[in-house]
Amino acid sequence: MRTIVVIPDSFKGTMSSLEVCGIMGRALARQLPAVRVVALPVADGGEGSVDAYLAAVGGRRVAVPVTGPLGEPVSGFYGLLDDGSAVVEMAAAAGLPLVKDQFAPERTSTYGVGELILAAVGTGARRLIVGLGGSATTDLGTGAAAALGVRFYDAAGAAFTPVSGTLDRIARIDASGLDPAVRDCAITVMCDIDNPLYGPRGAAYVFGPQKGADQQMVERLDRGLRHACTVVERDCGVAVADLPGAGAAGGMGAGMVAFCGAALRQGIDVVLEAERFDETVRGADLVITGEGCLDEQSLSGKVVVGVARRARAQGVPVVAVVGDVRDGFEPVYEEGVAAVFSINHLAIPFAEAKPRAARDLDLAIDNLARTLRLAGWDRA
Repeated sequence: MRTIVVIPDSFKGTMSSLEVCGIMGRALARQLPAVRVVALPVADGGEGSVDAYLAAVGGRRVAVPVTGPLGEPVSGFYGLLDDGSAVVEMAAAAGLPLVKDQFAPERTSTYGVGELILAAVGTGARRLIVGLGGSATTDLGTGAAAALGVRFYDAAGAAFTPVSGTLDRIARIDASGLDPAVRDCAITVMCDIDNPLYGPRGAAYVFGPQKGADQQMVERLDRGLRHACTVVERDCGVAVADLPGAGAAGGMGAGMVAFCGAALRQGIDVVLEAERFDETVRGADLVITGEGCLDEQSLSGKVVVGVARRARAQGVPVVAVVGDVRDGFEPVYEEGVAAVFSINHLAIPFAEAKPRAARDLDLAIDNLARTLRLAGWDRA
């Protein structure tokens, strides 16, 4: 019996990884009933990371009231795994969807992420996985650090909690008050990019516009990151500016390393190891993966490329079915992707494509399955 492994990321803003797996699985079964389909929902650190972990290794979601990115109360959550570890996705407390249409990129904070971390370690968890991605913030993780007990002071010696637009006020940092449970916790940070903290490829210039920042704001945010980084490196003794992934989630990658002693890793690798992907894909005939948009940023370690690299090592071909493609995606072929298909066959804007995304995904997989039937895949 032939085996297809389905392992997509969420199509952000439209369908979760679980929903994508379901649509792909049903379309394949309709055309190829003799083929075994193995579905693995996955995420690379952003939205859906907790659910992907819970589906892979078991556990439960725990709801926690926390502070949202603009200081408002929101209902956050984390995952408590069966092995006693905990998983936090920062998007649950500081994600861009939480600001809705109230874009204020210089007022945003990761404070609620720190509250989630405190709640998770409060259960006794001594291994913590923190997923970065989909953030509304550019505060270098200072808000989360403040919630965890790190103190920030301005030039007059007054303590304050920085937000994205006030990093330039930081004159001194005292990390001695970091919560002892956090200090004793082994923290792995999942990120899906390798961008540095600041500069042309940094958190502000690359991701600031997605969070509502105009050019002047981007420049101010970048200056704030540069200034705060200097203070961090002086007072915390950790060089983070050029650390791959430092710019993830508005600089929270750098902040988690500097304030909490965390280890930064490619998110997709962490999840694939938890799901034992290498074992699952061994002997498979095809892997189908996907994500919302395939572009040059996908090469930095997002789901499609992460899956392709591991599948290639097993000699298994990979097809990517994605929401849309943009210029610069072609190098994915060199990473092990055999073919790329966009579900946006009408080439319409996202606002028009969004309500029909599930139907278009079903159609794309149906057509792929029909092509496989031509090659005899409908026979056991």
